[in-house]
Amino acid sequence: MATTTEKPIIEAQNLSREYARGPEHVNALSNVSFHVMPGEMTAIVGPSGAGKSTLLHLIGCMDLPTSGSLHIDGVDTAGLKDRQLTRLRRDSVGFVFQQFGLIPTLNVLENVLMPTLFSGRQEAARALQLLEQVGLAHRAKHRPHELSGGEMQRTAIARALINSPRILLADEPTGNLDSASGAEVLQLFKSLNSKGLTVVLVTHNESAAATASRRMTIADGQLVADIRQ
Repeated sequence: MATTTEKPIIEAQNLSREYARGPEHVNALSNVSFHVMPGEMTAIVGPSGAGKSTLLHLIGCMDLPTSGSLHIDGVDTAGLKDRQLTRLRRDSVGFVFQQFGLIPTLNVLENVLMPTLFSGRQEAARALQLLEQVGLAHRAKHRPHELSGGEMQRTAIARALINSPRILLADEPTGNLDSASGAEVLQLFKSLNSKGLTVVLVTHNESAAATASRRMTIADGQLVADIRQ
């Protein structure tokens, strides 16, 4: 649980993102302000096209705001060069996506190890430990096509954790899963969060949103509700 003496791990102030669509400009996000404390589990909800994924991409430094300020893990992202943004993503943030993003020619262990190729670290022992944690140690040598949807997503979660991030971002992590597999993945997120990991997930799934301790509702690019549950 977060304490009042801690500093926010995510802090956004008047965050906006505008896109050009032909001759017109679309405000995907408009003046969104919030902060997330270490150890919080936050669900970002709202209708399709509301700006949820845009916000998640900004938090993950995969996109840059048009205006406003954003601090991630104590770092002001304004003015960071590409290499610095890449390092911040690598060291502080893990990503889990709806489509899993596993490389089909690699086995489970190799997929989990992929992010370490860019950090130059030897993490085989940690990868195996993570596979044990997500219940897939027995699948280490299997390829993605041999896994169920839930197993692929748990592999993706292990991969997201390999660099020991402080923040885990998930975009519709149960969107391609049946209800039983989705429940397993959500329970895994809860377990990780209970150990101190900050989790932010975008979801249309009410069951997924209900697992979070906080619900932020985005509509028409604006933060219209922010409720701790």
